[in-house]
Amino acid sequence: MAATPTPAPATKSRRHHLRDFWERVTEGRGLEQLGSQFVSDAKASYALYSKDVDWDEVGRSSHGPGRIWRSAWALFQAMLMKLTPARRVLLLLAVALLLVQPGVHWGTDRQVTLNLAGFGVAILFLLLAVELADRVTMKRDLEIAREIQQWLVPDHAPSVPGVDIAFATRPQNTVAGDYYDAFLRPVTPQESITPPLLVVVADVAGKSVPAALLMATFQASLSALAATPVTLDEIVVGLDRYCRAHSLDGRRFTTAFLAEINAKTREMIYVNAGHNDPILRRGSGQIERLPTGGPPFGLPLFTDDVLPYPSGRIQLQTGDLLFIFTDGVVEAVNDSAEEYGEARLLPCIQNAPPQTSEETLKRVMADVNAFVGDARQHDDITCLVLRVTA
Repeated sequence: MAATPTPAPATKSRRHHLRDFWERVTEGRGLEQLGSQFVSDAKASYALYSKDVDWDEVGRSSHGPGRIWRSAWALFQAMLMKLTPARRVLLLLAVALLLVQPGVHWGTDRQVTLNLAGFGVAILFLLLAVELADRVTMKRDLEIAREIQQWLVPDHAPSVPGVDIAFATRPQNTVAGDYYDAFLRPVTPQESITPPLLVVVADVAGKSVPAALLMATFQASLSALAATPVTLDEIVVGLDRYCRAHSLDGRRFTTAFLAEINAKTREMIYVNAGHNDPILRRGSGQIERLPTGGPPFGLPLFTDDVLPYPSGRIQLQTGDLLFIFTDGVVEAVNDSAEEYGEARLLPCIQNAPPQTSEETLKRVMADVNAFVGDARQHDDITCLVLRVTA
């Protein structure tokens, strides 16, 4: 039996380099993952361009096969108008060279014809390089903004005897409009003996940089108010006034849940400002929701009157688990555009075994991630888990 020939060292080296190159390009993802990611990206791109197309006009002006070409032309124009004027001209020139080239005859010299096609390809490559450079520059700026934003939220929870806290966030983009925090107030309110624990989760309407900027101003306002000897009710009134002054006529309102917990008695005072009702799972397994409060911060008013924000009071007990989340959790979608929903979230919380807040948080986030897969999300996902251990 003939021996299997051993690959030459040069062949092994080429295979090794190709494998390394492929690993860098794919970041270790399999073909199925890459295909799913491409489909998700394609859907997001289609949504971006199609919203600028008047589909009613397309439907009225063409039927049958003509409608397909009309739709393609409308999408091409929508994509074209996303470019700068100079790049639009270059793209049209490149497409013209590629499409018209087969019908262009320059005598018997086919080398000229081939050069025209190559010139069109070169223009497309140039446009790709320029657009990619813009994207890299923007991404670098967003990464810097993300670093600054991370300074505004805690790296770890405060150490409070008998209370275990964990939090996590998954931005829809590089920067997020969600805010979370948990800290002992630096100044003791007049009616308290010890500094209470302040817990907050907020969600600014909108996405990306505008929402992130307003989130930063919300954090600054909350920090300034919490550093004064005022009650939670007065903090809420101050936040609403500030948000109304910077809400762009209500277009950038903020939902929030704020809670102040007495570190000794475990009594919790809370206000829900138009936020998703947090889930309180008692040690017995009973589920309670915390809806008491008012509308989102920043809604425009016809008068200068202060909106009423009644506060709720509950007594936390050992074994209780408080789960606070933004709407990005329940509105997370999979490839079929199906939402995760509270019908999946509630059992995940109710059936969580007695474990640390960090483990509970990982359990929920893993369940959400498994549901959405590679589908691109439309909102930030933020959760905060608080467990009373003693």
